[in-house]
Amino acid sequence: MKISIPSLYLVGAGPGDPELITLKAVKVLRKAEVVLYDALANESLLDYTPAGCIRQFVGKRYGCHALSQEEINQLILEYGGIYQHIVRLKGGDPFVFGRATEEISIAKAAGMNIELIPGISSALAVPATQLIPLTCRGINESFWVTTGTTRTGEVSADIQWAAQSSATVVILMAMSKLEIIMEAFSYYGKRDTPVAIIQNGTTATEKIVIGTVKDIFFKAQYAGISNPAIIVVGEVVKLHPSLLKEELIHQLTAAPTE
Repeated sequence: MKISIPSLYLVGAGPGDPELITLKAVKVLRKAEVVLYDALANESLLDYTPAGCIRQFVGKRYGCHALSQEEINQLILEYGGIYQHIVRLKGGDPFVFGRATEEISIAKAAGMNIELIPGISSALAVPATQLIPLTCRGINESFWVTTGTTRTGEVSADIQWAAQSSATVVILMAMSKLEIIMEAFSYYGKRDTPVAIIQNGTTATEKIVIGTVKDIFFKAQYAGISNPAIIVVGEVVKLHPSLLKEELIHQLTAAPTE
């Protein structure tokens, strides 16, 4: 008698827009028996799952009990003892601050099959949909993607290194530390460097505020920007259409008249 081994699929749900999910991810959702999904995964993606599929929210959301990683790991094991196709649906890409390795380790130890389906990371997609390139010839040659806070709640030490670079810096999970982070950039002479903060990127509720290192904290407060948000620091922010339009208007008004 052949023993069927349960499978855990770690699926990237993309940056928020439900159309920005891969075809492979959709195929996996269509055969799912259980879906454990995060707050940043668009719930409309659950429409791809078959009737009878267990759809359980395991993310953090205001007013809801947030499951610890240990509790999520336990759910994976419990469902793996009953069902064959368990999907862990994560916002963005599972391997970009998604804690996927912890879930892979626990599932492997239980003898489950593992498959990872990459997703479009918000770190890349959100600036792109605002027409902010992360690299541009003549402006910069690289970009950083870093978290704003560590698991202890402290500001990541990588921020200090990123602030000294000429690279574009994309910062995730950082709104609660925005003022401290901008102080680090100011310390390294970046007070006038452009900054964009994009909340709920790629969705219908997307909001953006643009400023510089020295004033973005106050602009974000005034605009009511909060999590989930992507912070982009670098000269490439000047390529946002609103700033290009302002520059064009400045050039036209500054042009000498005959």
